[in-house]
Parts: sequence; structure tokens; C-alpha cells
Amino acid sequence: MTQTEVNPTAHDSGNRATDKFKNESVKSDTSKERANAIYKDLLAAIAEVAQKHEVTYDEYRVLKNWMIQIGEYGEWPLWLDVFVEHEIEKINYNRKGYTGTKGSIEGPYYLENAPELPAECEMPMREQDKAAQPLFFKGQVTDVDGNGLGGATVELWHADEDGYYSQFAPGIPEWNLRGTIVTDEEGRYNIKTLQPAPYQIPADGPTGWFIESYGGHPWRPAHMHLKVKSPGYREITTQLYFQGGDWTDNDVATAVKPELILDPQTDGEGNNIVNYSFALDKED
Repeated sequence: MTQTEVNPTAHDSGNRATDKFKNESVKSDTSKERANAIYKDLLAAIAEVAQKHEVTYDEYRVLKNWMIQIGEYGEWPLWLDVFVEHEIEKINYNRKGYTGTKGSIEGPYYLENAPELPAECEMPMREQDKAAQPLFFKGQVTDVDGNGLGGATVELWHADEDGYYSQFAPGIPEWNLRGTIVTDEEGRYNIKTLQPAPYQIPADGPTGWFIESYGGHPWRPAHMHLKVKSPGYREITTQLYFQGGDWTDNDVATAVKPELILDPQTDGEGNNIVNYSFALDKED
């Protein structure tokens, strides 16, 4: 087994995600009154569930033990992004009344400052990645009226064909399959990458134990992560999926939306081609 074939553990992957999050500048202007209202409703909801299901002391102790373990494994970013973030994303899109391209969850594996690439480019990848199914991802960044936004940036990151992300798994070069693409003067881009595959979220730790406890599965459909930005416009964070792919109708993270499913077409050279454009709302 080579270094690049070593499987990362949930403990290692979770701790990397937690360390990354702890190093971010995180703050909120939530008032004490709003915090009080949220906490009261949250505790009331927990009490309602406990009463409804007549939770036993053994079950309560198992919950406490699991919460300790998920912290020790560094898996809170993973668990929250898989089971909670899709609701937060949906609430904020609907509350603002946006009409541009829909977003999706960011997930725990985003990294800032990915290398800058031109509008027509190939993603950084290893020789072994080049043996995977090639994918050309084309499109345009526009405003909601269809006007091209030159110089917009499309941050793209995704797992390799084994389901692993650079900087979160051993043996993968830094910034592999990560890049910040700068669109041309009309907002267009043409990116060569590889066709990602479905993968299991780290399941050998407490997030996996949680899923196993209710008979669920840990699979995510094949997807690409993106952040699309242009000065004066609302940033879009999203994921794009693939029509007919496994788990698109049963994603463990509940993040798939019909508007975000791609339909690849194969050209005469065996490459998969997809076209997908992004329409950005004006900033609030």
C-alpha cells in the first residue's frame, strides 16, 4: 500500500476539520434577547422530544457519552455540516428572497486561498488522478439579468475518485483538486478536472456510530463544491451533483436540490462535458 492509498481515519479527518474551524475568525452580532429566545426554544424542543419518546436514563447517558466522544474525535464540524447545515442554508436563502442561483452546504473541507487559475485551465492533480474520467466544466458567471461578470472568481474543490480531499487525508499533495478560477471578460470559464465519485463520510467514529444507531447510511453522492464571487454581488456557496448518480435521492447530508444536478454529455474523445452557469444577486 502506497502513502496515497492510506485510508484516513474519522479521528484524524475530524481533528483536521476542527483545527481548521478553530483558526477561523467566527463571530455573530446576536443580541442577548435573540440568544435567549433561541436557547429557550431549543431546550423546549429537546424537552418535547424527550417527553414524546419517554427517553430513559440509559439513553440519556448514552447521549452524554456520545457527545463527549464526538468532541474528542473533533467531529462536531462534520456532524453539524452533515445534519444541520442544509436547514441553515435553506432558511437564509428563502429569508432574503434571492432569485439567483441556489446554494447548498459548504461542508467541513473548504480552505481559503486556493491557487489562482485562468478562465481556461486544468485543476491541480496527480498523475494518478489523470487516469480518472476527465470532466470539462464550462459556464458563465452573470448577474440575474444575464449580463456577464468579468473577473468573477469560481472557487472549486472536490474529492478525488477515492473520495478524499487534499489537506484532510494523508498522502495527497497540498491544493490537489482545489483552485480559484478567474473568469474572462465575459464571465466565462472552462475547467478541466476529473469526474468525482460518491464517497462515505468518515464513519469509523461517533458520526458513523450515530448513523449506524438508526440504521442509516454514510454515503454522499458525487459532487463538486463551489464558491462564486464578484464585487458588489452576493457570494454563492453551492454543490453540484450528477444526474443518475448513486445517492442523489438519498444523500446523508440532505443537500441535493433538483436545480443543482448536472447532466454530463460525452464527446468523441471520451470526455464528460457539463455546462452550468451562475446568476448572482446584488448584495443587500
